[in-house]
Amino acid sequence: MTNRGPHETQRQPRVHPVVAAADPVKVGSMLFTLVDPHPGHEVAYNRWYERDHFYAGCMIGPWQFAGRRFVATAELKKLRDPDPTPITGAPHRGSYAAVYWVLEGHHDDWNLWAVDQVRALHRAGRMFEERDHVHTLLYRYLFEVGRDEDPVPAELALDHPYQGMIAMWVDGAEGIPRYELEARLRDVHLPAVLEGSEAGLVIGWEPLPLQVDVPGVARSESEDRRVLLIWFTDAPPDECWRSTVGAARQRIEAADHGTVVASIPFIPTIPGTDTYADRLWVR
Repeated sequence: MTNRGPHETQRQPRVHPVVAAADPVKVGSMLFTLVDPHPGHEVAYNRWYERDHFYAGCMIGPWQFAGRRFVATAELKKLRDPDPTPITGAPHRGSYAAVYWVLEGHHDDWNLWAVDQVRALHRAGRMFEERDHVHTLLYRYLFEVGRDEDPVPAELALDHPYQGMIAMWVDGAEGIPRYELEARLRDVHLPAVLEGSEAGLVIGWEPLPLQVDVPGVARSESEDRRVLLIWFTDAPPDECWRSTVGAARQRIEAADHGTVVASIPFIPTIPGTDTYADRLWVR
């Protein structure tokens, strides 16, 4: 058997050139990740993700230009409808969400960097083991529908001080392809619900497959007829649930255009604090 030195056994890192260009600031894709810390490790997880991984694993990457963290407390988890869902698998799962925007036209560049970066952090012992991935998937931008005459654009949604974020997965009805579901959501159902509501913006996405395996991330298969709607609300989700996602679900399903398979409400975390870390589970 031949012994090899460390330089021979370790794969040399790929080079990810970042070329200066005048690309328009336009969101093209999204990383959506939903994670649970193991009970008893809530504060440690929150601090690791906020103070290290949010930046080292994502925000320092090329072509990723916005990110934000959200939390689902035990009280908010009670709003989920339907529940349990194929996204979380159980009512209590899925406590912390992180959402990131990637610049249009650079998804593959960013994705290659992100996979290598996570592997490097694993090798450096900078990944938090006391956690479970509930849903981690990449999504491609489809459309956005704003309530106001001059709505907050999708590119600024993660920076705007919205009080709530709601993730709503919709599967198109049998015989209705995704492009048709997209059109009916964008042109019919969402404008009707948004008018006069507490929801300022809804962004539509289609799932993309993870191109390469990432250690610690459970693979999720994309669905040919599934659309993810990300709602941003001016009021906390518990104050506008029925008038927004509840009304949208009723319209979509009454028209036989699709089925809402999950609606999950969140509020923003408060950076620099452990607020909500003690409110994730039913006591």
